[in-house]
Amino acid sequence: MPDPQNQNRIARFGVFELNFKAGELRKNGARLRLQEQPLQVLALLLERAGEIVTREELRQKLWTSDTFVDFDHSLNTAINKVREVLGDSASSPRYVETLARRGYRFIAPVQEAQTAQASTPASGEDSGSPSTSSELSSRQPAESRLSDSAVHPELEIPIPHRGLTRALFALVQVMYLAFYLSALFRLHAIWGIADSALPAWGAALIVAAVIVTSGVGIPLRCYLISAVAFDHQRLGEKFRLMFPFILALDQLWAIAPFLLIENIGVGPAFAACAGLLYVPFSERTLIRMAYVKLRER
Repeated sequence: MPDPQNQNRIARFGVFELNFKAGELRKNGARLRLQEQPLQVLALLLERAGEIVTREELRQKLWTSDTFVDFDHSLNTAINKVREVLGDSASSPRYVETLARRGYRFIAPVQEAQTAQASTPASGEDSGSPSTSSELSSRQPAESRLSDSAVHPELEIPIPHRGLTRALFALVQVMYLAFYLSALFRLHAIWGIADSALPAWGAALIVAAVIVTSGVGIPLRCYLISAVAFDHQRLGEKFRLMFPFILALDQLWAIAPFLLIENIGVGPAFAACAGLLYVPFSERTLIRMAYVKLRER
């Protein structure tokens, strides 16, 4: 495994982490099975992340001069096993890049941390001494900083500040709430626009749809605004259950800009419609970023 000074390190990349001391590779906390040689190759690449590790350097570190093996075949096998366990590929690498006839390079961002070590007090020393307390207090901010820069286990992006994602989600709900209220206050205008382009029964259907969906949407948006404002801990779980209904409702309201086609024109109405079609998926992403395993963070 790596040099002794690196034994107490943990390297985190994406949803994976490698504990150098334990020789364990984990994904989302679950241990992955990886043979010793591929694990050593991965450890060496992580030690020099962003740098080229030549095939000769890998041979010198992993295969001693008195070891008689087919080096090229063994190294290729080890690299393939590393890529397999990481879900990576040589053609479009996310983690391990091959540089033809030169070597390999680990290209994903790597976060490093120190493993916790159990300290054994020397004889006559008090375990609650000021030095021990200062070590613990200095360790806590480092762990806090590490958790702040954690990577989302599903989206594979740095988890942003929860206050920002919650505020953006609340603003989206306020936008829809404004849509519903303005539509209800201007029902006569909506009837006139629909009646000019559709038969009487079609205009009546449009107005009825506006009334029904607004009546359902107003309490829904009020609930979501209050839930995110008070940081309801199970909002992520509840939103996932409600998402199919929210998706259908938001997709229906995405055609609302076409009611203003006489005022804004076809192009702007189409652009606004295309943007609104994406909004429910952005709502889901914001919730996933704000409420990712909240109790474990």
